[in-house]
Amino acid sequence: MADSSDTQRYNLKRRVNQYHEILENTLDYRKLWKEGLREAIFQKLSSLTQQVGLKASITYRDQIDNLEAVVVSLGTVESGISQKLGDSIQRGLIKHNGDLIYQQLFNGKILVLINYPFIEGYEEPTPPKTIAIYRPDELQEPYYQRHLEEFIQEVTLWEDYDDDEPHQRIGFQLNFGAGQPKPLSPTGAPAASDEKGD
Repeated sequence: MADSSDTQRYNLKRRVNQYHEILENTLDYRKLWKEGLREAIFQKLSSLTQQVGLKASITYRDQIDNLEAVVVSLGTVESGISQKLGDSIQRGLIKHNGDLIYQQLFNGKILVLINYPFIEGYEEPTPPKTIAIYRPDELQEPYYQRHLEEFIQEVTLWEDYDDDEPHQRIGFQLNFGAGQPKPLSPTGAPAASDEKGD
């Protein structure tokens, strides 16, 4: 009986030690981000985008301490699509070209994700795609190029959307019923449909 109790206490102690270690890791990861990782990510992405001729802006998002991010943005442009608001008034719809984001998580690890392009008032944005979550020491040089390559592949698929790859949920199908575009509501959002979804 004593042996069983000792084993259980040992296992509990081990779990407590693991918990304390994880809390310490969070503090260490946050310190690494502030003392150089954030700037290293920025510089590596800046260099890569210049080398391959990608027109992108790279910025920090630091409104919330310890949830900061480095963002590679392809910017926003006029989509070329406009909504008629009256006989002589049209409102152009803005297109967001997509982002590659290196985001601090609450535990100091780095989430790398893709925000897909979307057109305001035309479609619901596709949910972001998570590439991976890294401890700071895991984020090595070759990964940045792989991330950028995957980002460009994903936004290219979005831009070249057609029915050759029906498994790709880009978001446009949300605006089509029976092969016809849904009308826009006065607010610019796709009007609600009377049809029930699949």
